[in-house]
Amino acid sequence: MSFWGYRRPDGSVGTRNYVAVIPTVVCSAATARQISDNVKGTVPFLHHQGCALAPYDLELVNRTFTNLALNPNIAAVVLVSLGCEPIDVDGIAEGIAQSGKPVEKLVIQQVGGTIATVEKGVRIARQMVSDASMVKREQFDESRLMFGSECGGSDTTSGLGSNPAIGSAFDILVKKGGRAVFSETTEFIGAEHLLAQRAVTPQVGKQITDMVRRYEERFLEKGVDMRGTNPTKGNIEGGLTSIEEKSLGAISKGGTQPIQEMYEYGERPKKGGLSIVDGPGYDAPSLTALAAAGSTVIFFSTGRGTPLGSPFVPVIKVTANGPAYEKMKDNMDFYVDLASKDHMKKIGEALYQEALAVASGKQTKAEILDQSSYNGIFIVGPLA
Repeated sequence: MSFWGYRRPDGSVGTRNYVAVIPTVVCSAATARQISDNVKGTVPFLHHQGCALAPYDLELVNRTFTNLALNPNIAAVVLVSLGCEPIDVDGIAEGIAQSGKPVEKLVIQQVGGTIATVEKGVRIARQMVSDASMVKREQFDESRLMFGSECGGSDTTSGLGSNPAIGSAFDILVKKGGRAVFSETTEFIGAEHLLAQRAVTPQVGKQITDMVRRYEERFLEKGVDMRGTNPTKGNIEGGLTSIEEKSLGAISKGGTQPIQEMYEYGERPKKGGLSIVDGPGYDAPSLTALAAAGSTVIFFSTGRGTPLGSPFVPVIKVTANGPAYEKMKDNMDFYVDLASKDHMKKIGEALYQEALAVASGKQTKAEILDQSSYNGIFIVGPLA
């Protein structure tokens, strides 16, 4: 099977053809948004990071900016800096340029304020959009895709239907030579040993369990027991009784294939097949982790429903909750009918076909309703 995508100078293949306008600090976010608002074909990435960061968080945010901009769904990049933030704007721009992707940086304090920066940014972005419009979709083998998976607003139907359906679609792509990545480390708690058993080496298995333990220790240092604060109020109202039950459902969205590697937040998987990238259970920054990892299509399992999307990656909303699907049809893309006699493998195949259609240009509900400009970036903290 195949899909129609966009070839990038570094050989990667995108499913979308955006010009990204990325503020490197919250202080320049409004200016970046104003540039994007005036140029059709651009997409802003709005966040509240970029300053007063501890050294380890500064490194995390820098690599997240770089790898987010390297996502194949992005044709060109405008970086909007204030000028006094500690972010390595030049290094980020250089990292992007090395891929052959066009990139320009604007520094508000040097250009001369918001109005001058918006004017200059609009002219730059307009030309980038014009150039990007000349890149046409080509036919590619499905193995050139990279799937990501996320779950949010989970309930009992998530672990029974929508997560396993996504996992089945993951398995199909990985078996065909494609790549897939999932995250939400805090939602591995109580099930991390099952993921470790699927690791290709004992070292990778240890990385998985160590990453989960790191989260638990971090919370315990603050006097918080993760096992007592998760599942959330909404999860409990949806029928989930413990974090272990929630985790068993959450990990099923990663399918059944061997896990090749565990990566830090903001990193890009270097190996083929299935990988895990560290990230929180908080949906917005978790979606950023999947985009920075290089996902070109993301599945989002939800039991109770959510409109959230991703700025640069189409997000396919999947639910197995019938009443939620009926109430939120405007936001849902795929329904897993738990009363169906179809085997989960067959449902996964149908979801996979939907992903191929989206990869070839079909818009998701989150894209149509423009639910995608804000995701944010996860940090460990504290802020300085």
